[in-house]
Amino acid sequence: MERSLSMELVRVTEAAALATGRWMGRGNKDEADRAATEAMRDVFDTIPMKGTVVIGEGEMDEAPMLYIGEKLGNGYGSRVDVAVDPLEGTNIVASGQWNALAVLAIADHGNLLHAPDMYMDKIAVGPEAVGKVDIDAPVLDNLKAVAKAKNKDIEDLVVSILYRERHAKLIEDIRKTGARIKLLSDGDVAAAINTAFGDTGVDIMLGSGGAPEGVIAAVGLKCLGGELQGKLLPANDEELKRCLKMGIQDVNKMLTMDDLVSGDDCIFAATGVTDGELLKGVRYHGSQATTQSLVMRAKSGTVRFVDGKHSMKKKPDLVIR
Repeated sequence: MERSLSMELVRVTEAAALATGRWMGRGNKDEADRAATEAMRDVFDTIPMKGTVVIGEGEMDEAPMLYIGEKLGNGYGSRVDVAVDPLEGTNIVASGQWNALAVLAIADHGNLLHAPDMYMDKIAVGPEAVGKVDIDAPVLDNLKAVAKAKNKDIEDLVVSILYRERHAKLIEDIRKTGARIKLLSDGDVAAAINTAFGDTGVDIMLGSGGAPEGVIAAVGLKCLGGELQGKLLPANDEELKRCLKMGIQDVNKMLTMDDLVSGDDCIFAATGVTDGELLKGVRYHGSQATTQSLVMRAKSGTVRFVDGKHSMKKKPDLVIR
């Protein structure tokens, strides 16, 4: 994989964030998603790579979304698998809340799990707690392990979890331990990544969310030395058949980091659309705009925060070919 791809991919997430940021708080999640997707596709066409979408917005007949199997890049350079979420948090942008991201991840061809579009049970932690948690263990055991690894009391821990009815029992169990909880309206990619940055105040992420987002988050955590474990949760026979079609024979298997993203190299890039614990959202200043992005590469261990200042007059379509 070419080293230069890291900064090229930031251009992709920046463009998506700049395009969709205009829709913040306007109550139209579909248009926000469409704007991010179209901007991503335009910039991807200029990137020197031979990419194939393995995690995207659906199948080919659902275009203009970035669909599974779509070819990205200008046809030159490294052959890579691409996982994209042009707008992680469509509802967040529509309502003007926190932690919306334009996000993508790549790895060498064949190294990303082809995750079907269904729920996945997840547990995510930062580097200190790697190897200390088990998705099949009771909540209390996992929180004790994280607290010990981070030299904290359980009462000091912050657990992030999507605020959903399906998590009612899990939330009750967490509260019984005395740990603190950060309930999220949407956006569990950001929640998982936040566990690896001490200044976000998040120690562990629990609960179920989208399987594709689980793979994207796993790439980010691999770059950071963290860990995500997952278990697919097919809801019916149709989803079970989809797992088999995508090559997943044992849907009950605990998915480790090596299952989610194999090999020694991958790249994660994200740009803030709305403000979050880790990244600032897009700011518009007349003919200029500012962005804040995060880009990481597993092979080198490099983590970069990139502040961008963009001339909307010189680059009205968000791309210069």
